[in-house]
Amino acid sequence: MDFSDSEKLALLSPFELKDALMQRAVQSNQLMLNAGRGNPNFLATTPRHGFFQFGLFAMTEAERSYRYMEHVGGFPQREGIEARFELFAKQHETVPGVRFIESAVSYIRDQMGLNAGDFIYEMCEAILGCNYPVPDRMLTMSEEIVGKYIHKEMIGNYPFVGKFDMYALEGGTAAMTYLFASLKSNHVINEGDTIALGMPIFTPYIEIPELSDYNLKTIHIDAPQSNNWQYTREELDKLLDPKVKAFFLVNPSNPPSVKIDDDSLRYIAEIVKKRPDLIILTDDVYATFADNFVSLFAICPYNTILVYSFSKYFGATGWRMGIVATHENNIIDAAIAALPEAKQKQLDKRYSSITTTPRSLKFIDRLVADSRTVALNHTAGLSTPIQAQMTLFSLFCLMDEPDAYKAEMKRIVLRRKEALYRELGLPMPYDANSVRYYHLLDLQELAEEMYGKDFTKWMISQMKPNQALFRLAEETGVILLPGKGFGTTDPSWRVSLANLNEYDYANIGKAIRKLAEEYYQLFVQATGAKVTPPAAKAVKTIENATVKARGKKK
Repeated sequence: MDFSDSEKLALLSPFELKDALMQRAVQSNQLMLNAGRGNPNFLATTPRHGFFQFGLFAMTEAERSYRYMEHVGGFPQREGIEARFELFAKQHETVPGVRFIESAVSYIRDQMGLNAGDFIYEMCEAILGCNYPVPDRMLTMSEEIVGKYIHKEMIGNYPFVGKFDMYALEGGTAAMTYLFASLKSNHVINEGDTIALGMPIFTPYIEIPELSDYNLKTIHIDAPQSNNWQYTREELDKLLDPKVKAFFLVNPSNPPSVKIDDDSLRYIAEIVKKRPDLIILTDDVYATFADNFVSLFAICPYNTILVYSFSKYFGATGWRMGIVATHENNIIDAAIAALPEAKQKQLDKRYSSITTTPRSLKFIDRLVADSRTVALNHTAGLSTPIQAQMTLFSLFCLMDEPDAYKAEMKRIVLRRKEALYRELGLPMPYDANSVRYYHLLDLQELAEEMYGKDFTKWMISQMKPNQALFRLAEETGVILLPGKGFGTTDPSWRVSLANLNEYDYANIGKAIRKLAEEYYQLFVQATGAKVTPPAAKAVKTIENATVKARGKKK
């Protein structure tokens, strides 16, 4: 790839542009601080210890068979497995992770009312990976346990009637890929249809509808920074247009990392009452970094598809684990049932190889089949060891009643944001709805706070697309992503607060401050403006602002 033309590079996805920035930093022999990609550098340890200890127990189960052969074992045996597990736990009670899985079995039996032996057997078979995923949509007990976790984090105490179905798949990106394809295959969204995107948003949601595979028209529902990254009612009213088939959004948002406030949630629910045919897809991957989160899936379950990934909260991007959830009664199934007879017959043919009653096949099961091009439906399903780890992640949080792990996650990203602003020399903005996984630095706002409006106008007029980002990479090794690639309206940079250490964010703040000072000197030379001390008042208020933010947080 040619990285020499900055203007052409501006057309790239921000994630591809990141590679160009990294190469520029390497060529300049800079120590790289890559805050571009949101891969967390923290992870949940206890459920991982549990996974590996459960794996060791599963191996003892496998080795009970074929003992006369070397290097060969057999399937676990259900009979007596609970007693054998209790013996294993007692013999290894001081080993990290054993106490956790022992408690998990107790929780399954005593709190969820499930059969402990069935759970242990399912987990052993899953971790060994010795059988196809059955059911292919999700293992039986895993779906019930993960469903309880999803209910806790996405619904909470919000009134919710009925049950929901889940499909375990390879993370949020797989969910997006499969959903777009299956919605089209089932004539729910067709070429030329209009969908709405809640902006700013994760870049692929912008790029996928434009592909020739879909050729969808998009309108933007903007959540501007001037409104604390909340959708305005005027923007949400665009959803009242009957030509808008679906509304896709990320909540909390990416990159502002701000959850939709209660007033906006209520207003969206009012719109759905007026537009009962509106499909909503909510990607809630960052929801678990928020307190008392309520998803649109809880408020409008009939209309909403939920996507959730375990990757960020548990530090599990390499596991590729996520879920799609739909209510047992949902708008997609209703839309498919209402299709004209000709399209019904076409879908009958599509799914006739996997069921004798294709018209009764739920959308979420069609999603599973479509993920394997229908013909390979019999081999569909997420890898069973991944489902086992997903289940243990869920149990870990279900048993953590005081939410101690969540408090630690929130504390990590807060301190990093504080370090960033401390070295920027500016007061850290506070927003009760911010979850702080990412942060958007608005260039105009930063420049004005540092050096005033005249400098800001000059700087914006002088900068070419991504020019400052490349200078930052070349001169300091700091890698950030352009907000434009996520649909922001003002020049901005996305900082991931998840993947570097606290002192690194302090250094990023210093680097941005240094770059701003260099631009200010150029401004002085070009305009003859009087040199003034930068943001002295802001610097003095940092400590008070930080204390105030922490006080409000509590």
